[in-house]
Amino acid sequence: MIGRGSYWLTRFLILRLLGLVYVVAFLTIVNQGLPLIGHHGLLPADIHLDRLADHFGGRAAAAAQGPSLFWLNVSDPFLTTMSWVGLLLALVVLAGYANGILMAALWALYLSFQQIGQTWYSFGWEIQLLETGFLSIFLVPFLDGRPFPRRPPTAVIWLYRWLAFRVMLGAGLIKIRGDACWRDLTCLAHHYETQPVPGPLSRMLHFMPGWFHKGSVLFNHIAELAMPWLLFWPRWGRIAAGVTMLLFQVILILSGNLSFLNWLTIVPVLACFDDALLTNVLPERMSAAASRAAATAQPAFGQQVAVGLLFALVAILSINPVANLMSQGQAMNTSFDRFFLVNTYGAFGSVGEERPEVILEGTDEDVITESTAWKEYEFKCKPGDPRRRPCLITPYHYRLDWLMWFAAMSTPDRHPWSVHLVWKLLHGDRGAQSLLANNPFPERPPRFIRAQLYRYAFAPSGEADGAYWRRELLGAWLPPLSTDDSRLREFVASRGWLER
Repeated sequence: MIGRGSYWLTRFLILRLLGLVYVVAFLTIVNQGLPLIGHHGLLPADIHLDRLADHFGGRAAAAAQGPSLFWLNVSDPFLTTMSWVGLLLALVVLAGYANGILMAALWALYLSFQQIGQTWYSFGWEIQLLETGFLSIFLVPFLDGRPFPRRPPTAVIWLYRWLAFRVMLGAGLIKIRGDACWRDLTCLAHHYETQPVPGPLSRMLHFMPGWFHKGSVLFNHIAELAMPWLLFWPRWGRIAAGVTMLLFQVILILSGNLSFLNWLTIVPVLACFDDALLTNVLPERMSAAASRAAATAQPAFGQQVAVGLLFALVAILSINPVANLMSQGQAMNTSFDRFFLVNTYGAFGSVGEERPEVILEGTDEDVITESTAWKEYEFKCKPGDPRRRPCLITPYHYRLDWLMWFAAMSTPDRHPWSVHLVWKLLHGDRGAQSLLANNPFPERPPRFIRAQLYRYAFAPSGEADGAYWRRELLGAWLPPLSTDDSRLREFVASRGWLER
């Protein structure tokens, strides 16, 4: 029978949601992989691997430091094939079938892409997906892929709770130790407007009264600083923590586009709930199938041994992440092992009060004058046209849009891929154009491209012109550049991109 202390339905939900996240993660690679890291991409993976090999004194030594399947073959056809293999395997998990071999293959494939993804894969949710996916290998039998196979190992459920504890508490501590606005409860007066990629509800939330923002920050602190400790309490405490954290993640999903981060965080949060609770919210046929399996299932000795070894490994590898959590110099989203098995997490340790945006503009005029007509490039989702409504893309992720948010707060030399993007657009590169929402020059590439820096702010709802944003020009981020500009050619050549 299923009930208190059993986790048949819990495992089923964990695997299905993890399957969904894997689907989105690999779909992102299918759609954006080659333009970002392919041979003709903005940051080619083959150049990256060659540089690592030079740095570590050989490909074997470099592969030991950054294990990846792509040390064997990093050609575009192989990258494409592996991204499709990952997507198809993830769809199998989403459909309800999973075993240890399948989950290990997904983990190894995503690790391989993460190792060559460079700045495009430098976010916390990448290593969080790897840790979450690695635990799932031990949550299911090695071979049996049925929706309700052998009894779920309770020890792995506890390891998921340990993951949820570190994710939530790490995020809470980095806020309290970071920006003062988290301590005086004012951060959310700016966050909805200045977050990386605002969503359709962000403007409404931004204009809510001050008491709403302060109450929301207080709820944030309760969810991230108080609730994690209840994960190790008796059943009622775990359920209270799970409900609070689940609600918190849903609110974050609705308030902005944070890739699949919040969807992924729900996966270990589900470990707070047992079958006795889930039978009340899931379809009866699902509970009946779990009950039939529980009546005949026997634990597998080999899996029990593997889970015991996993528990010991996680305990050892948790020493550094726990020390990091306790440190006043806490680091966000950091791993202490090359396979990203046990990591430390955190998000939004600081919140900006203004939103800078880089806007790319092109012209086909041969000579630039004060009267030159410039046409704007639109990105898939990040703010551009002030009249365009903020989009909803979560859990999908436009990696270029996200990196443009960082670039706007810095300079082009700190983000050389941005100059490479301009170079490619000047040549009409189809891969680069596929990362954008429009092509203002469909007949032939522009003669010049420049990047302007603006300050964006939400426009109050109901303004006469119907704009969602107000913007103010701050100055040039990149001067007008053309293909015959010697500075641009030298910059591109110095990074090995010119011949491509």
